[in-house]
Amino acid sequence: MPPARKRPRAYDPARTRAAVLAQFGNVRAAVRTLAPEQLALPTRLGDWTVRELVAHVGMALTAVDRLLDEPEPARQDGRLLDWPFAIGADADAIAGTARRLSAEHPGLDAHLAEVERRFTERLDTRPGARLLPTSAGALPLADYVVTRTVELVVHTDDLNAAVPGLDIPYDRQALAAATRLLADALAVKAPGGSTEVRVPPYAVVQCVEGPRHTRGTPPNVVETDPLTWVRLATGRLTWEDALDGAKVSASGERADLGALLPLLS
Repeated sequence: MPPARKRPRAYDPARTRAAVLAQFGNVRAAVRTLAPEQLALPTRLGDWTVRELVAHVGMALTAVDRLLDEPEPARQDGRLLDWPFAIGADADAIAGTARRLSAEHPGLDAHLAEVERRFTERLDTRPGARLLPTSAGALPLADYVVTRTVELVVHTDDLNAAVPGLDIPYDRQALAAATRLLADALAVKAPGGSTEVRVPPYAVVQCVEGPRHTRGTPPNVVETDPLTWVRLATGRLTWEDALDGAKVSASGERADLGALLPLLS
């Protein structure tokens, strides 16, 4: 008999909202400290500057506003775990919008303050079950807000990498949600039970086809920390570099995740 399908992970909408706003607040506080020469620094995102990256961080929240302005789909035809595999379709439009917003809003803090106000207002006046027409299909608003934790954690890391000493902190709940969503996405991409991927203290998933582990120590184990996992899942760090830098441990013949990463496409 095949194993029972796992119930999708549930996220508490109030905690998710608080996590998104906390991480956005961390970014806003850091942006206020940036000098013009720091805003002009390059980032690891192609030819984006720090200023353009900050404008893009604002888009993590304005995306909710934009999708709520679209007609509501008749029925849900997407899943939260479809989102990591669908965002690549928007990449060119996203880059162009980030550059435009950067040019239109010289006062970045004022712009981010307005973005936060609009986001909070829309969540206050729309039910979590309201469907949004996302690139991953029609998703409930509450599910889509979970994806904002990934955007904010990833781009916080991008900003920290671009500006020496910036050290924007990571909200614990935002990092937890981002880690869990990306770990669960791996289990969707490589279904199975032969390999256990551990990202303490937030996530443990079974994945990869092969003999299913039932008790005792699994024969194939991958373990890493949350930020390393986020970097692996989003292509900021390669599997080989993570192994070489002792950022990840992998034991067993089915513990090589290199061919499965990154997840975001």
